[in-house]
Amino acid sequence: MSASSVEVTLVKAGRTKISYPATVVRDDGVRLTVTAPWAAPGVRDFGFVRFEPGDVFTEHYWRDRWFAVKEVHTGAGELKGWYCDITRPAVLRDGGLLVEDLDLDLWVSADGSSVLRLDEDEFEESGLAARDPAAAGAALRALDELELLARAEGLASLLA
Repeated sequence: MSASSVEVTLVKAGRTKISYPATVVRDDGVRLTVTAPWAAPGVRDFGFVRFEPGDVFTEHYWRDRWFAVKEVHTGAGELKGWYCDITRPAVLRDGGLLVEDLDLDLWVSADGSSVLRLDEDEFEESGLAARDPAAAGAALRALDELELLARAEGLASLLA
């Protein structure tokens, strides 16, 4: 498949959180892999990692899994780690990739020494468990699956 472009749109609670162009690297019908530069304005410092202009994201989206894995490199190519969004399965249509963020996240440092569950408080406050218990259960299982994989063998095995 030759490189093509796709517009990635991340929605949260029914609103567009961010939308940006990305280059399709691979699409096997189940997993879609794209690359894109850091799309938000300025620097975002989480304390454990900084995302900043020049960073390059290789993003893996699945049509049958409840997560997305973003491999983050500096502009010079140094691996920072993996930022994982818990999402509904991605939907590709009309040149756009739609991804619904479900608040839960996981960070895995480049050397695997740090695996952090993030935003569990936001997930609780979102009310998803009351509105859509099946989706909330799938989201929690996806977070557990990613954490277990990250601690046991690393996320690189998932992305091979």
